[in-house]
Amino acid sequence: MEIADNFNAIMNRIASAAKRSGRKPSSVKLVVVSKTVDVERIQKAVSAGATILGENRVQEAKEKIEKLGPVALWHLIGHLQTNKVRNAVRLFNMIHSVDSLELAKELDKQAAKFGKIQDVLIEVSIAGEASKAGVAVQDLAAVVHEAAKLKNISIKGLMTIPPFLDDPEAVRPYFRRLRELAERIEKENIPGLSMRELSMGMSGDFEVAIEEGATMVRVGTAIFGSRKEP
Repeated sequence: MEIADNFNAIMNRIASAAKRSGRKPSSVKLVVVSKTVDVERIQKAVSAGATILGENRVQEAKEKIEKLGPVALWHLIGHLQTNKVRNAVRLFNMIHSVDSLELAKELDKQAAKFGKIQDVLIEVSIAGEASKAGVAVQDLAAVVHEAAKLKNISIKGLMTIPPFLDDPEAVRPYFRRLRELAERIEKENIPGLSMRELSMGMSGDFEVAIEEGATMVRVGTAIFGSRKEP
C-alpha cells in the first residue's frame, strides 16, 4: 500500500476507536512518527494530511526541518539529553519526553532565552521498567507541582511508553493507569497546568489507547512500513 493509503487507513481506525469510546474522532491527534524516514516519504504523508510529525532525535530532526520547514507541527517524542535542549526548544512545537524536574528546568531556561513558552508533556514510567525513561509514578505529583511553577514551559499532559507486549489488551491497564493519574492531577487544579493531552499508543496498540483516553497516538510503522534503526 502507498503511504497515503496507509495514512487514511489509520485515520479511519482512529475515528472508529474514538466512536467506540463515545468520543469525537477530532479529539484524537495522529502524531506521524517520521524517525529514520527520508524527507520524500515524509512529504507524501504530509500531502496525505499529516499535521504532526514525531521525531526521536534532535539532530536527525534538525536536518529534516531545515529541508522541509513548517510543513507540519514537529514534536519530539524521544529521550532528550540536557545538552540538546537548546536546539530542541528552537525546533519543536511540543516535547513529549520530559522525564525529570532537571530537564524541565533546563527547558524553561532555554525557552526563556528564545522568548518562548515551550509546550511539554511529562513522561511517566508507568510500569517502572529500568530500561525506559520517565518519572516514577510515586514521584509524579511532586515533579508536576514543581515543574508547573516554571514560567517558560507549559505542561499540557502526560506521555507514556508501556511494556512492549504482543497483545494490545495486555497493555490496556497501563493506558488506563495513565488516564487515572492525569485525572487525579487535574482535580488538584494546579495553576498553569493542564492534563488535556495523553500521548499514548503506537502502531500495535493505538486503538486500545484511544479507548482508554489517548488524545495523541504515535504511529510510524503502520504508515511507513518497518524501519531500520540507524
